[in-house]
Amino acid sequence: MNSAAEGFARRSCLDRGNRSRVIAGVMDDINISGERVIAVVQRLISERSITRPVSLDDTLTEAGLTSLDAVRLVLLVEDEFNIEIPVGELTLVNFRSISTISRLVNRLVNQSG
Repeated sequence: MNSAAEGFARRSCLDRGNRSRVIAGVMDDINISGERVIAVVQRLISERSITRPVSLDDTLTEAGLTSLDAVRLVLLVEDEFNIEIPVGELTLVNFRSISTISRLVNRLVNQSG
């Protein structure tokens, strides 16, 4: 995928009209786990009635999620992947965006597998 198409795919991934549509192959490290992370974040965004489009690299706080949403997001991710996120991994860096959450989940799942 060329860089222009990849940029469009990233911006379109969670656009308002197609929240349930996940574009495959957007990023090398977004795989099946990444698609599940997207679904978890989409669910939280929908529950909060946030209408702003959110891409894979958007900062979730800038998208409208609060600190309480972040706590809920941790619990949703743990439940979705049947993992426990170590306290040392509960950082703003790891939960900044869909991409960073996906990388964290991939790392934790690979460590436990």
